[in-house]
Amino acid sequence: MPAAIHAQHPIEDLRRPADTEVRDPQSLLAQARERNTAQGLAYAGSLYPPEAWALLQQDAAVLVDVRTAEELTFVGRVPGSLHVAWQSGPTLIKNPRFLRDLKSKVPLDQVLVLLCRSGKRSAAAAAAATAAGFSQVFNVLEGFEGDLDAQQQRGDSGGWRHRGLPWVQD
Repeated sequence: MPAAIHAQHPIEDLRRPADTEVRDPQSLLAQARERNTAQGLAYAGSLYPPEAWALLQQDAAVLVDVRTAEELTFVGRVPGSLHVAWQSGPTLIKNPRFLRDLKSKVPLDQVLVLLCRSGKRSAAAAAAATAAGFSQVFNVLEGFEGDLDAQQQRGDSGGWRHRGLPWVQD
């Protein structure tokens, strides 16, 4: 059965840059680095989903989805992304092969954009990848599904899908 492609018009949000602003990869990466400098994080930078998509469209980065295989199947995924699970199984046990698998798929100096459900697991994976020698690892803020809303549910408050960026579901 073919995957369905979903894309909607971006939702305006004051917490992120305008989706319509076309920027070169270097300025996007510089802004992402500035966000991390202010927070003192252990990886290169943080991007909002539309910024990550802009980099991907310009072939300036590789998207690595660090969610579980089950999440990719049942929740959806970004077309063309690589998959290297940070954790696996229903109990989310840390994948002991994460760094080895990542190194087998991309070079250490590749600009990497890591994505998970909310931006938390991908931040941990970004820190581990940086500590292992990857020099340009960026985390996608809000992740694929976004932040929890008042009802403790995801999907209506930020995230890749909510922003109307391309995704598929098997």
